[in-house]
Amino acid sequence: MADLQEQFGAIDIYLFDQLLRGRIAPRMLVMDAGCGSGRNLVYLLREGYQVFGADMNRGAVEELRRLAARLAPGLPETNFRAEPVEEMSFPAAFADVALSSAVLHFARDDEQFLAMLRGTWRVLRPGGLFFCRLASSIGMENRVERVAGNRFRLPDGSERYLVDEARLMRLTEDLGGTLLDPLKTTVVQNQRSMTTWVLRKNSASTGI
Repeated sequence: MADLQEQFGAIDIYLFDQLLRGRIAPRMLVMDAGCGSGRNLVYLLREGYQVFGADMNRGAVEELRRLAARLAPGLPETNFRAEPVEEMSFPAAFADVALSSAVLHFARDDEQFLAMLRGTWRVLRPGGLFFCRLASSIGMENRVERVAGNRFRLPDGSERYLVDEARLMRLTEDLGGTLLDPLKTTVVQNQRSMTTWVLRKNSASTGI
């Protein structure tokens, strides 16, 4: 177990599933938008992927830089930047894979949610893979309390920006994406609900 933890870190199990199915392959450029300290990047760094990350938490980015220096010393420090997801300075359409894991539900409102989503989608090349895990109301419709707009109070006491199935399907179309997997939602003991949203970016995509 210790060896697995060392090899894969605290990787999201649904992201691990994408690796197992070969959708995230060696030599791909992987952008983690909202990377934190890199919990989803340990295996990718070890295996020589071209990894990039952005997070507004400067301390977390510094921690990720130290992790990368140890596991992938050939990667430039500038691959990891302390900046908001909605204002990333990376070029458009450069990444083969864009990750957004437990990030979008921290949006303050609709405007910030869409800005964060656009920022992540922008860096993904046509044909690239978009992997997103975010809080939703799916399966919890009668247990969440609206605070304002699309922000809700969850039974666990936290406040999150929530989406539902209809919204995700509209966004898939508006972005110019193709759903690669059915939406998969995990309800955690009636306290919160997390949905996995996986898209392929169409070549004609213009974004939202």
